[in-house]
This record gives sequence, C-alpha cells and structure tokens, in this order.
Amino acid sequence: MRNNALVIIVEGFEELEAVGPIDCLRRAGVDVTIAAAGKDLQATGRNGITLRTDACLDDLEGIEYALVVLPGGPGHTRLRSDPRVIERVRRQAAAGRWVAAICAAPTILHEAGILAGRKYTAHHTIADELPDIITDRAVVTDGCVVTSRGAGTAVEFVLELVALMTDANTAREIAGSIHHRP
Repeated sequence: MRNNALVIIVEGFEELEAVGPIDCLRRAGVDVTIAAAGKDLQATGRNGITLRTDACLDDLEGIEYALVVLPGGPGHTRLRSDPRVIERVRRQAAAGRWVAAICAAPTILHEAGILAGRKYTAHHTIADELPDIITDRAVVTDGCVVTSRGAGTAVEFVLELVALMTDANTAREIAGSIHHRP
C-alpha cells in the first residue's frame, strides 16, 4: 500500500479541518489527493474559501488509500447522505485501513456502521446523535478509526494522522516546524 491519503470535501466543508490535514500530511511526505464529492473540481468551505481539488470522487473509484480523511462543517450532511462516501468508508474500515473524521464528520462513520463498539469523539453539537462521545480528549484513535472534536483540535488531529502515516518522530518534527506546543 502506498503512503497515500484521500481528503474528501464538499460545499460547506470546514476549511481548517480540511487544509490542516492536507498541508501537514504533505509536509510529512504523504501523497494526498483532494477529492470533490460533487461534479465540480472546486468546493467552497463554510467561510468562503474555495479549494480546487485534484479529482472528483467518481474518478477515483478502485483506487485504494492508506487513509481517508473526512472534514466536518455544514457540508458533512452532504457527505453523510452520499452512498459513494459511505461505501468507501465501509470498505476502508473493513480492510483495516485508516479512516479519520473530525467535528461533525463522525456522523458519517456512524452512518457507515463503523463506530459501533469503538471509542470516539466528535463536536458537542452532535451529541444527541452520538451520545457516547468522549469529551475529555481532543483526538481518539480506536483500531483504524481516528476522530477529533472540531476546528480547535485540528492540529492535534493532523499530528496524530502524521504519526500514524509516518512515525512519531516525523510528527514531532512537523509540530516543531509549525510551532505547535501541546
């Protein structure tokens, strides 16, 4: 398996939760593909920042990734209702490959049926849907699933992903390069 990651975005994505993983994973040497769940190669986030993606999700069918990242934000409902995203997440987890979701995006993992029996966290606003959210940790990793609370925990989230995709030393180097001090 290549050291690669897929970040899936859609209109209304949370910019910090998408760009943080893209940036830091690339700094760590991970081959990151940004995919638009829509038909357009662009998606505009909740705060008006538009990203040009590398491909549309449909164009990546059959390509396997070591990691799939799902940012939150208001657009998470579109990802959650997209059968292509749900099926990709199911296949990813069934193969024991990394799946990561932040903010409200763990609801996508719930929809895919992969949170059952796992420890996880998410944004407090979705606690009615995911009542077992762990509230005292910024990032929770259980098996091949990584979850995080929201934009304010994005750096911890991405550093966990960097460590998992490379090693702890690389994650420390990236943390130092961005002046992150836990």
